Amino acid sequence: MNNFHKLLSVIPLLMLYPSCSTSVDTFSEAHDGEYAAYLFTYFTGNGPGEEAIHYAVSTDGYSFHALNGDEPILDSERISSTGGVRDPHILRSPDGESFRMVVTDMVSANGWNSNRAMVLLKSDNLIDWTSSVVNIQERFEGQDSLLRVWAPQTIYDPNEEKYMLYWSMKYGQNDADKIYYAYANEDFTDLATEPKQLLETPDGGAAIDGDIILHDGTYHLFFKTEDRGQGLKIATSDSLTGPYTVGDEFIQQTTFPVEGSGVFQLIDSEEYILMYDMYTKGEYQFTRSSDLNNFTVIDEDVRMDFHPRHGTVIPITNTELDRLLSKWGRADDLIGQAANPAIKANNIYLDTQSSTLLLPVQPGTDLTAFDPEFSDWAGLGLAPAGPQDFSDGPVSYTVAMEGQQPKTYSVAVEERNNPVLAGYYADPDALYSENTGKFYIYPTSDGFNGWSGTYFKAFSSPDLVNWTDEGVILDLEKDVEWANRNAWAPCILEAEVDGEWKYFYYFTAAQKIGVATSDSPTGPFVDSGQALVGENPAGVGGGQVIDPEVFTDPQSGKTYFYWGNGYLAAAELNDDYTSLNESTLKIMTPDATFREGVTVFFRNGTYYFLWSENDTRDPEYRVRYATAPSPMGPLMIPENNLVVELDEDQEIYGTGHNSVLRVPDTDEWYLVYHRFTYPHGIHMGRAAGFHREVAIDRLTFNADGSIVPVAPTHGGIDPVNLGK
Repeated sequence: MNNFHKLLSVIPLLMLYPSCSTSVDTFSEAHDGEYAAYLFTYFTGNGPGEEAIHYAVSTDGYSFHALNGDEPILDSERISSTGGVRDPHILRSPDGESFRMVVTDMVSANGWNSNRAMVLLKSDNLIDWTSSVVNIQERFEGQDSLLRVWAPQTIYDPNEEKYMLYWSMKYGQNDADKIYYAYANEDFTDLATEPKQLLETPDGGAAIDGDIILHDGTYHLFFKTEDRGQGLKIATSDSLTGPYTVGDEFIQQTTFPVEGSGVFQLIDSEEYILMYDMYTKGEYQFTRSSDLNNFTVIDEDVRMDFHPRHGTVIPITNTELDRLLSKWGRADDLIGQAANPAIKANNIYLDTQSSTLLLPVQPGTDLTAFDPEFSDWAGLGLAPAGPQDFSDGPVSYTVAMEGQQPKTYSVAVEERNNPVLAGYYADPDALYSENTGKFYIYPTSDGFNGWSGTYFKAFSSPDLVNWTDEGVILDLEKDVEWANRNAWAPCILEAEVDGEWKYFYYFTAAQKIGVATSDSPTGPFVDSGQALVGENPAGVGGGQVIDPEVFTDPQSGKTYFYWGNGYLAAAELNDDYTSLNESTLKIMTPDATFREGVTVFFRNGTYYFLWSENDTRDPEYRVRYATAPSPMGPLMIPENNLVVELDEDQEIYGTGHNSVLRVPDTDEWYLVYHRFTYPHGIHMGRAAGFHREVAIDRLTFNADGSIVPVAPTHGGIDPVNLGK
């Protein structure tokens, strides 16, 4: 099967988070039945075809499923003037019988100052929509300097008995974005009043992405401060049209930049969900609140099988849910919704051509009575139900949907030890601690656009198979003064200093290398206050100061430090382990295949140097090696020096940036490395390079000491018995 057909047959099942909002205090009583589900409208990104309206549904407000295969439900070319729409906001009418939606009329590729219009839409059934384009610059006089119109929303004003629209606009390069409002005409096809400014910020700063919620008789306007102390704030007023009083505190529960906040109320509950886009991190954060003042992070409770951007959530009835599922529901999509926490959700594999589903599960899962916990949608029949015996092979499931032929799937549940860590991580450095008798992995926190992560975590294991997340051990934004971005590729040294165990953590930040120390392998670590290596060595014209490696020579007891992208530099560490002996600095780049990620180990009198070749976004990212008689070379490159590379038959790609681990008192070795997330990474394009996962496979040697090429696997390794 070629990659194009694989792309069509594999359904992505990603745990990602949207931005949503609703603009009511309590849900309308005028509808054909009680509310039983949620509809989420969203767009998916800035690329071609991504600026369009999508639908997803949920029965609990936490687990959402994309409809129509996560394809648009309306043609952006037909409804807009630019060919693209963004930021869909949907609202139910006061009588509960119809719907209004507004969207930004914009294609971002034309520039952030390229649009002057919004689109107004109406529907009686959530399926058939009429639309009207309103160009502010053409519709009203005095708009010559208007640069952009962003993120419209609408709310019903009971005093005026009209729909009020509000959105942000910017006039001229030196003006700030401000939130304006106007009333729609009776047909909801045009604006009937001149735009007026809705919100005055105390410092005159920018405000975008407004979202108004009526709670306890007070209007709460959530918005983003765009240019002065960026973040989310709440402004309140007794009147829908203001004046609004802006609160002092930022309400986001993260240090990452955020935008696109949205709020919706849970059905039959006093609680609200506030979410926002951590756009540099590439995901959303979800919080819960009962008073719209105090917010608790609930990211662990949320599941999505799509990657949305700024949108809206409203409650819907079972009748409306059935209508949407009948129109846009797909058995292929719904069978992939398995919520059992033992399932490795990032690695679910659905082949729609063969109607087979693979559910990889955590080590130790009981396959004799396993319930995948498939989605229980109204109007959906799925059999069998409850726990099934998967120990002897796949189980057949039949999905029946109204208006469609039943479809049968072969569902397999397999215990797979790779990836070893849950989530996106890369550049793993592995340690066996003589102090604790445990194994540790120190990775790059991955999954952030452009490798923009800012924190490091540690993981521990008694056997290299069962891993515990030890939490954040170093946060650049909180713990490091000299750099706050691009937290990459750490390594760790355990050393006995004056009779006590100490830990030295070397890390990349903002293309420099730092060092932090701790008394524990799980931190917290304290930064030294300055970069250990801040620039390329003299005479090196290109490359980057990244990817540190530390190695203590068992022969001499000396500790060596290595680093570099595009070159390999080496030097002895001084006895304090936090400074270099500059007089020993040496450039020892092996050959043109060297890209980055060196790791060094010693076995049977030989020093091994492993490195990564090609770009980490390349499916052919792979590991090569050289040997040497000393920690400082000279390097000797075997004729066949490949350590690990892609395996197309298993769809394993991007195998690189590794460390090597030996089980103490044995000649048992393991390769700890990262690769594209499976099965979706190969279909992500360049984004696969920051959606990586950590794997462990056995590393073996020939009789002459040469490395036997490692066969990457999904199954991974068996648990290691340390005999303790």
